[in-house]
Amino acid sequence: MALDSAPFHHDVAEGPEARAYWLKTSDDVRIRVAHWPKNNSRGTVFMFPGRTEYVEKYGRAAGEFAALGYETLGIDWRGQGLADRLIDNPRAGYVVDFPDYQKDIAAFLEAAEELNLPKPWFLVAHSMGGCIGLRAVMEKLPVNGVVFSGPMWGIMMSAAVKPGAWALMRLASTFGFAENFAPTTGAETYVVQQDFDENTLTNDRDMYEYMRKQVTTYPGLALGGPSLHWLREAIAECKLLNSKPSPDLPCLTFMGDNEAIVTQRNVYERMGRWGNGQLEIILGGQHEVLMEGPDVRAKVFAQIGDFFDANR
Repeated sequence: MALDSAPFHHDVAEGPEARAYWLKTSDDVRIRVAHWPKNNSRGTVFMFPGRTEYVEKYGRAAGEFAALGYETLGIDWRGQGLADRLIDNPRAGYVVDFPDYQKDIAAFLEAAEELNLPKPWFLVAHSMGGCIGLRAVMEKLPVNGVVFSGPMWGIMMSAAVKPGAWALMRLASTFGFAENFAPTTGAETYVVQQDFDENTLTNDRDMYEYMRKQVTTYPGLALGGPSLHWLREAIAECKLLNSKPSPDLPCLTFMGDNEAIVTQRNVYERMGRWGNGQLEIILGGQHEVLMEGPDVRAKVFAQIGDFFDANR
């Protein structure tokens, strides 16, 4: 596999020095990966980000993993970051079929082999990455263990919005507006249009400004709300995965008790039937457990380090 150099915005990532590469998937979509190397590495973290995200967002997290002794490989999923946007409106989240993200993982794994990334490999997956990652580990992703953060195993919709959203999703493909934004969302990315005081991502102002600076400095990284088609595909994928048994793989899942993006019930249900799994509830935590305040992050990353050590 050819590893062509891709741009990487070091100034806003604020992590260790990284190298980024363009990859082509089996269906000819161009995606981007970023590699944060580590001297005398003890293994590699595969970082699967959430919807709207991009590799630079995990620069600080890569620094935390480096402090634990691990290098990191992150990905821009198709349709976001600097990967190919799939429809004419580049700000609308879109994927043709949710399992298409597994094609991104296949290219990602080829790159991991080409880069000769040290083993053991571990997966850390946030939000939408937790949905994509759950299918991947069910399909035998070659990792020693998986850490989930606020995993998207169900999508929170308010009682007021849900009936209209279901109706629109049913009609969207028939009447040609499947690429329109889902109800209550638009082209502006969340951290730009939402003030810190009312946000549902993190309690830490510095981390919120870190995310905001990235997309205001480099607007090409930004993504707005999901399209109706993406929402329909995501709900169908969650429903399918929820019907399947948990894999026989060590698992550590973090969720804030103030989680308001993904459905808490689905996380409790999944972890309740994950035989080799542990659920950690972060008191006062919101959706971005890896991007909460320093005290919370110190505790979370220490637990991740212990989990890696136990499953090497």
